[in-house]
Amino acid sequence: MSVPRFFRMFWVMLLAGILGACATVPMAPQEQDARAKTFNVQPDRAALYIFRNENFGGALLIAVSVNGTTIGQTGPMTYIRLSLKPGKYSISSYGENVSTLSLNVEGGRNYYVWQEIKMGMWSARTMLQEVNENNGRSGVGECKLMATSAGMENLAPLGEQTESSHTATVQPEPTVPEKLRELQKLRNDGVVSEEEYQRKKKQLLENY
Repeated sequence: MSVPRFFRMFWVMLLAGILGACATVPMAPQEQDARAKTFNVQPDRAALYIFRNENFGGALLIAVSVNGTTIGQTGPMTYIRLSLKPGKYSISSYGENVSTLSLNVEGGRNYYVWQEIKMGMWSARTMLQEVNENNGRSGVGECKLMATSAGMENLAPLGEQTESSHTATVQPEPTVPEKLRELQKLRNDGVVSEEEYQRKKKQLLENY
């Protein structure tokens, strides 16, 4: 069943103006924007550009995450640039829906993802699409660079374990016999009284 024309126009007007003031996002310095638009990339890194070169839904901020880490909220005519290690990444955009795109990036290459904004039933919908070099550079060129949170350069590819994940261990819950031996030691050392020892021993055995 198609949406009536007047209903569609209502939501266009709502998204364009009734929601209030223009969306604002933190912007990067002008020189950083200019440097990003040279499209230079390190041989051992990949450059990811996520751009939103549309004015539609101008009052709405759309959140973006990479591998589950939120990297910011885009506004109209803005883009994000990330320098990533080679590997697989999952990019998500959050509107009325969630659009997710998987990329397997290689070092020394630029990747361009267009964040398209569409009209939804209650709010703006979003769609992520990888585009080619020509369309990507053209779209990025129309936009201004957003500032991203510190530490975004350290995003690890999916499946890559950090050093802490190798060293961190989960200690198993002591068994009841182990707890009883520890309790007996505390009694023998005079840390707990005989009365406290008997009470704790009874509780442990009841749950055994």
